[in-house]
Amino acid sequence: MDFTEKGATEAVVDSFRDTPDPRLKELAASLVRHLHAFVREVEPTMAEWEQAIGFLTRTGQMCDDNRQEFILLSDVLGVSMLVETINSRKTAGAAPVTASTVLGPFHLADSPARELGARIDLAGGSRPCVVTGQVTSTTGAALAGASVDVWQCDERGFYDVQQPGKQPPGNGRGLFVTDGEGRFWFRTVVPSHYPIPTDGPVGELLAATRRHAYRPAHIHFIVSAPGHHPVTTHFFVGGSPYLDSDAVFAVKQSLVREFSEIDDAVRAESFGVTAPFRHANADIVLQPMAEHR
Repeated sequence: MDFTEKGATEAVVDSFRDTPDPRLKELAASLVRHLHAFVREVEPTMAEWEQAIGFLTRTGQMCDDNRQEFILLSDVLGVSMLVETINSRKTAGAAPVTASTVLGPFHLADSPARELGARIDLAGGSRPCVVTGQVTSTTGAALAGASVDVWQCDERGFYDVQQPGKQPPGNGRGLFVTDGEGRFWFRTVVPSHYPIPTDGPVGELLAATRRHAYRPAHIHFIVSAPGHHPVTTHFFVGGSPYLDSDAVFAVKQSLVREFSEIDDAVRAESFGVTAPFRHANADIVLQPMAEHR
């Protein structure tokens, strides 16, 4: 049978009829239908289609152990946040939990384990900061032994993996375990707003569409505890530029925090920093597995 424009979609969908995994079958069929609908709507020329294939090829070629250009592409198209939002739905009347956001392209699986109160700004900086928080369940119970994985850029807006040899490995990163009251704290510097990497295909897309590449200042968190849904989130620096136009659409008002300046030598000494310093609260509320989303 000839492959025709009219019968193309159903012919391809039918080719998946013997797929043993029902979810894979559903995903493949839906992808084909939506992709074919897109092609019919925009009617790309062969040159445009080849350009699209080249774009995706170069996106893959930019990926390595320290950089994920496909995640970056998903981020700037709003897909990452849409997936996060859909997967973070809560049933009506459920207690509020900490909002989720995108993972971002700079998370590393081997974050260095650190003691509570440790410094994560191994390169030092001019704006010392103390971050404190408590991990609790929606029931209000403190979650002792919870895992708190944090990572951030430095004061100039660069992550350690972007500047190998210039920043110490593990700079701005730490894996903490909460104490008996579910509390954690660490010392760092106030991160800067920064542009996402623009030296690859995603940067070309932003330039071609006249979109800026900037993200507001933030600190990333992945928090997990037994019997609870983990959360991937950020806390954003209040007053940072680009809070209203984040390049990856990740800002939620509930995640904006004041990084208050404290000019108190006694409090500074108790935290092991010098005054004045900034302080931010990063309380995290997790949803028990028993609470259905």
